[in-house]
Amino acid sequence: MVGSMIDIKFLRENPEAVKENIRKKYQDQKLPLVDEVIALDAESRKAKQEGDDLRAARNRISKEIGALMGQGKKEEAEAKKAEVAAGAKRLAELEALETELQEKITKIMMVIPNIIDPSVPIGKDDSENVEIQKYGEPVVPDFEVPYHADILDSISGLDKDSAGRTSGNGFYYLMGDAARIHSAMISYARDFMIDKGFTYCIPPFMIRSSVVNGVMSFAEMEAMMYKIEGEDLFLIGTSEHSMIGKFQGQIVNEKSLPVTMTSYSPCFRKEVGAHGMEERGVYRVHQFEKQEMVVLCKPEDSMAWYDKMWSYTVEFFRSLDIPVRTLECCSGDLADLKVKSCDVEAWSPRQKKYFEVGSCSTLGDAQARRLGIRTKGENGTYYVHTLNNTVLASPRGLIAFLENNVNADGSINIPEVLRPYMGGKEKILPNA
Repeated sequence: MVGSMIDIKFLRENPEAVKENIRKKYQDQKLPLVDEVIALDAESRKAKQEGDDLRAARNRISKEIGALMGQGKKEEAEAKKAEVAAGAKRLAELEALETELQEKITKIMMVIPNIIDPSVPIGKDDSENVEIQKYGEPVVPDFEVPYHADILDSISGLDKDSAGRTSGNGFYYLMGDAARIHSAMISYARDFMIDKGFTYCIPPFMIRSSVVNGVMSFAEMEAMMYKIEGEDLFLIGTSEHSMIGKFQGQIVNEKSLPVTMTSYSPCFRKEVGAHGMEERGVYRVHQFEKQEMVVLCKPEDSMAWYDKMWSYTVEFFRSLDIPVRTLECCSGDLADLKVKSCDVEAWSPRQKKYFEVGSCSTLGDAQARRLGIRTKGENGTYYVHTLNNTVLASPRGLIAFLENNVNADGSINIPEVLRPYMGGKEKILPNA
């Protein structure tokens, strides 16, 4: 059923499993929806059956009318015609009822969360997420690491005052070497993924509401997306949205699976209800840039791709001398469409803790179901699985880079992999 996160047939046959999944996500207020859908679905199927019976009867009677007319039995034929007319009136009523019931079912199915993977830890919110593994030694140097905004100031790299005048809070100008290192990291992330065999793509930065509704829940959309006034267009919050939307309503050739893409885009987020914009820094902002990876694959391959994808992000950050860890998202922290998700967090030597720099998710067939993305194999047509993962979101990645590569004298080391993108520079020196 297009529009839902899970298959209505699955819900019909396993109502208790669906309810248990809702409980695991601490969304007990949604429990009554399961029985509501089952009742509406039964009513809808009953109306459909009656409609099918009437259509079959109409076809049968039409043949009888023809035969009666041929035999000159006009009166009998007229009686049959009256029968057809009465059936047509009832059929119109049933078709209207079916449409109405289907709309109600779709509306409810859009908010019943996707079934989470059995391996997901159960917990209420992000405070109960579980550390999986650390990569690289989280070092605290013997000098005090400055706040990232101060490191940027020391190389004349950040201007938030001007951005405040042109655009308001949550915006920034990156200048000089800071802007260059930011772009170098994005370019390196692009080439890193191309080397992994992913197809590079620059997608549209605005999408229609039909795509937005397909890739995320309404609550997430309200908190994140900027709407273009007077048009059915939204600024993207992440390129994954337009990348998945590319396949809306399509039947993808099974031989072309997996489809592996890496996309660059700016991202725009309202950050409604966020923990407030920082006055000085660029950790939480309305606009940032991102290199993303997106995979469409057969259902049986999605978990293997999930593991591959997050490991690429770990490898990427390690190549920049940044220690990271992976964190499994618990049930209560998973967005409704997600089956399983983990965050990659970078080490902050200044705060002596890790902070999120990327997120990897498998959504099962939830997005494909809502957007109608299928493939055709020997056993018929089925929905593909979709996955997405951040390679690099900057300026967050830039903050991790600065904190882990700044020296006591204020100079900033440029790791070997970034030097080709920085004209061969090995260090950025602070202002004299």
